[in-house]
This record gives sequence, C-alpha cells and structure tokens, in this order.
Amino acid sequence: MGVSLKDVAQRAGVSIKTVSNVVNNYQHVTPKMRAKVQQAIDELGYRPNLTARHLRKGRTGIIALAVPEFGNPYFAELAGAVVDAAARHDYTVLVDHTGGLREKELLVSQGFRSHVIDGLILSPIHLETEDLMARSETAPLVLLGEREYEAPYDHIAIDNVAASREAVRHLIDLGHRRIAFLGSRTGRERQPAHLRLRGWREELVAAGLEPDESLVVVTDGYGREDGAVAMAALLDRGERPDAVFAYNDLIAIGAMRTLFERGLRIPEDVAVVGFDDIEESLYGAATLTTIAPDKEAIARLAVDSLVERLSGSPVPEPRRPRPGYRLVVRESTAPRPPAEQPDMP
Repeated sequence: MGVSLKDVAQRAGVSIKTVSNVVNNYQHVTPKMRAKVQQAIDELGYRPNLTARHLRKGRTGIIALAVPEFGNPYFAELAGAVVDAAARHDYTVLVDHTGGLREKELLVSQGFRSHVIDGLILSPIHLETEDLMARSETAPLVLLGEREYEAPYDHIAIDNVAASREAVRHLIDLGHRRIAFLGSRTGRERQPAHLRLRGWREELVAAGLEPDESLVVVTDGYGREDGAVAMAALLDRGERPDAVFAYNDLIAIGAMRTLFERGLRIPEDVAVVGFDDIEESLYGAATLTTIAPDKEAIARLAVDSLVERLSGSPVPEPRRPRPGYRLVVRESTAPRPPAEQPDMP
C-alpha cells in the first residue's frame, strides 16, 4: 500500500487535517508547521492522489488544448508551455489539433469529449463570434490566438497591430523604405494576418511613407514553402523590396531560402523580420529577427483563467488580458561585423 495522509500525520506528530492543509497549500499554516509536515512528506515519499482529489470536486483533472496544427513549431512550443502551466495546478492536458478546419473547430468548441475534460483552451482560425454565441456546452472555454471576438469568453492574445508596428518601425529606423509584407490573407478583417498587415500599413503612414500595395503578397498557407513561393513571385515580377516583414517565422524562413538562392544577401540586400520566435529562427544561415510573444505568459494566463472558472468563484466576464511581446534583433536585420583578420608579421 502507498503512504497515506495518516502515515504522514503520525510521522510529523500532527493531525491529518494539518497535513491536508499543507498538501493543498492552504495559507493558514505557520511556516514552522509547514516545514515539519513537508519533512515528513519527503521522508515517507508521500504523493497525493490527484485523481481522488479531482473526483471529490466532481472533476476529471483533465483540461484540453486544441490548436490548429502540430506542424507549426509555434503551437508545439505553446502546447509545452500550457502543459507546464497546468501541472502547477495538478491538471493533465489533453492536446488535440483541429487541422485548421472549421468543422473540427465547431465540434471541439461545442463539447466534443466534454465527458472526459473539465474545460477547454482553444486556438481557433475559422470560428466566428456567432459560432461562439451559439455554444451550449457549459464547460469553461478560454480562447487563444489573435482573431478578435465579441463573445463572453476569456480571450488571451497579444496586441498584433502594436507588435507589427514595432517590427516595421525597426526596419524603417534602419533606413529601409520598400518593405514587403508576406502572408496576407483574403477573408474576414479580424484574422491575425489582417491585423499584422494593418500594423504594417499604420507604421508606414506614421513614418510619412505611402504603403506600396504591390509589395503585399497573399499566401495560400503559413508554411516555409508559402514564404519561398511568395518571395519568388515578388522578385519575378520585378518588385524587389529592401526589407520583408513576414506574417510568421516559417514564411520568413522560406523567403530567406529564396533570397539565398537568388544570390541576394541578408540583410545587406534585403532585411527580414518574422513573427513568433520559434526555435528554428536561431539556426538559419542568418538568424532571424522576430517578434517574440511571451508564450509562457500566454499559457499561464489561459490555464489560470480556466482553473479560476472551474473553482466556482465569481469571475467577471469576459476578460481580455494582453500578454507581452518583444522584438528580438538578430542577423537578418543587423549586419554581422567583419571577421577579425590576424595581425600580419
């Protein structure tokens, strides 16, 4: 048999209730008593029965995270951050992907697998406000991603317009004037691509520059191949920019591949900025300057929000926290210093 609360209480010389208060991290326990109980826990190797704890509260102890795809490293990195954040609340995360399909997003948001999960964190692409307003599932829902919604659910997203303006401002400050935008999309104006394109336009206008719409390229998707094809199309029609702001890092990496193949230097001929700060951005022939959303903060805010709603405590609705971001400057916009030459005898 495993070690019980009673065993820990006997070892520490305290009541079972005191051990329970320590295990559940209740505040009204003196530091001296907490240390005494923790020593007994460590000595006996006690591990709380999380399943029983959740069942007593009518919970499964499982929350779900649904993202558009696993092939995009951003979502893989975000999923890892959500798992870490959930573990701090003793929750297990069931990770699913929608394939970026509207019907799967609808299925997930309307309660698919609701019998095995306590709540859902969803990063949708195609859902509209009316889809969310029609949701009848009562399990808590927290939205991720940069689409804008007017629905009564917590939504965690960075300020895409402001972040994009900072990226473009960086290029303008470096002296670039023909700044392309790769990764535009057709469709609803509240999609992330439209928000980032809006930031591109606003910052150019703020700098006294006329946005050149011939430098905006629509892509079929958001992958490396899409970036390579978009960059090639721009160059083939004679619209060579002196800088590129890409919708995400994958498009930027694909664009840089085309630039290398065409014999153009990065950043001397064309500077490149991405968005997402995925790990791959550190390992190209030129490391990628990018907007780095605070993925840990996004994950923490999403999980904390979900857990708070699961607790049953009164919570104002809806909340729209804005996690931070930063511009990470690397070689794709900052010329590398020339290699030092050895002193000649």
